[in-house]
Amino acid sequence: MEAQPPKFALPVDSEHKATEFRLFSVAAPHMRAFHLSWVSFFACFVSSFAAPPLIPIIRDNLNLTSTEIGNAGIASVSGAVFARVAMGTACDLFGPRLASASLILLTAPVVFCTSIASSSTSFLLVRFFTGFSLATFVSTQFWMSSMFSAPVVGTANGVAGGWGNLGGGATQLIMPLVFGVIRDMGAVKFTAWRIAFFVPALFQTLSAFAVLIFGQDMPDGNFYEMKKSGERAKDKFSWVFYYGITNYRGWILAFTYGYCFGVELTVDNIIAEYFYDRFNLKLSTAGMIAASFGLANLFSRPGGGILSDIVAKRFGMRGRLWTLWVVQTLGGVFCIILGQVGSLSASIVVMIIFSVFVQAACGLTFGVVPFVSRRSLGVVSGMTGGGGNVGAVLTQLIFFRGSKYSKQTGITLMGIMMICCTLPLCLIYFPQWGGMFCGPSTKVNCKEEEYYLSEWKSNEKEKGFHIASLKFAENSVSERGRKEDSVTRPSDETSTAHV
Repeated sequence: MEAQPPKFALPVDSEHKATEFRLFSVAAPHMRAFHLSWVSFFACFVSSFAAPPLIPIIRDNLNLTSTEIGNAGIASVSGAVFARVAMGTACDLFGPRLASASLILLTAPVVFCTSIASSSTSFLLVRFFTGFSLATFVSTQFWMSSMFSAPVVGTANGVAGGWGNLGGGATQLIMPLVFGVIRDMGAVKFTAWRIAFFVPALFQTLSAFAVLIFGQDMPDGNFYEMKKSGERAKDKFSWVFYYGITNYRGWILAFTYGYCFGVELTVDNIIAEYFYDRFNLKLSTAGMIAASFGLANLFSRPGGGILSDIVAKRFGMRGRLWTLWVVQTLGGVFCIILGQVGSLSASIVVMIIFSVFVQAACGLTFGVVPFVSRRSLGVVSGMTGGGGNVGAVLTQLIFFRGSKYSKQTGITLMGIMMICCTLPLCLIYFPQWGGMFCGPSTKVNCKEEEYYLSEWKSNEKEKGFHIASLKFAENSVSERGRKEDSVTRPSDETSTAHV
């Protein structure tokens, strides 16, 4: 058979996933998918958290009580719980390009409608439906896991997720700035905040069209064309969903993610108001301090993903799990300290340190997720992402709704909850790689191939549906770690090449 000419700008593995991550490249399809995914997710984050930095103005205009503001904050992250699970399934069946662009276009009109909110109920509803767009996080992580190979998938997921999450910090700067410009142009403040919402709504709409026009689902093409040509098996929803929800590792990661990403979402909702009220700051000053929490995502979440990949090269999957536990636990410790310090300068310093650890833990989580299941990657990503939103909802319901706890007490208790809810990570065990306290199984049939092929029935294997899982198993041998890898891998290992 005649060798194919080089097809990709980046070196790839047997699945045509990139084995290198070149941040400043826009080469199709790998790096182009990366930039489209984080920009569209960034746009959704800006829209979902456009309201909190303007809350002091909006609450006066709509006569909102602290309970109503808390309920709207909870609504903004609760809508995405089910949307994220649904998004994961949609990615498995239709591909990340169509799934994400469709959701972004469906939620953009709601952002425009924020400008006509006239009561606490309508304000809650627009925040609830806008929050659905946060499910694009799942398509972002699915897309990166489909485009990048095991040695760099943590990095790709971390940078895409982190830069998308930057929207939560950027909106704290953007919205007060846009509001100020519109007010200075002559609009009264109760009109200016309404007009300001047209900016994130338009940005979100444009990002969806960019994904549709320039994006590609997989290295070899889009889902629809690949299924039509027979390159990709037409999978059944029932089996994809079944293998996702019956994998206990996905449930544990969903639970622990609720107390890193869930905490991050909670802080995005409360931090500007916390600094504004506790330290009597100007709205713009409180917004700038709050923005520094979200803007740490520029390096902290990507740092978590990169750290996950670095540790895995030496210690494999066990290293990924240990690092995740340590970093997330330290995040909880700094969260407790943030609730205890009383001075403005100390609060800012501790908040930034806390943000680095909690966001790095998010990146580390999605260094593990791509290896839980190959067939049901979207469902597991959706479950984990949804867990983040469940954690945010519960945390805000328990600690930040109404006046039962002061904000500082709520922050301290949230830190204690983080530490406790990170402990279940020690229960995750992969037969082929081990867990935090146990090494890999010594049974002969406990290798990567057996683990990933167990998701396919014999009649499906006869039709060749399992080939992608088989290739993934071969490419994930690196998760054994360097010592284990050198002992168990045969010498006929083929080097990565441009395909």
